[in-house]
Amino acid sequence: MSPRATATCKQSPGAIAPSVDFGRCEGKADCAVVCPENVFEIRRVETADYQKLRPLQRFKLRVHGMKVAYTPHADACRACGLCVSACPEHAITLVRTR
Repeated sequence: MSPRATATCKQSPGAIAPSVDFGRCEGKADCAVVCPENVFEIRRVETADYQKLRPLQRFKLRVHGMKVAYTPHADACRACGLCVSACPEHAITLVRTR
């Protein structure tokens, strides 16, 4: 973890986790670039997640390459908020997990 991230982290790992709104996410990877804990992974949207979206959201996702940000390492999040600030679509929020 970088010294800058250490100064901005507010929680112990796992108390807060990022939640990604797949209806807004365009998979641009800004979150993955800034995250000091490597919480994010940009990959093709899973079928079950895609089917939950409204038609316009599905269309938007197709236009943007069917990629979204998943959080396979959400338990490592320390709530620095860099991902929230970096996301141009405002698709990420931090939520308390415990």
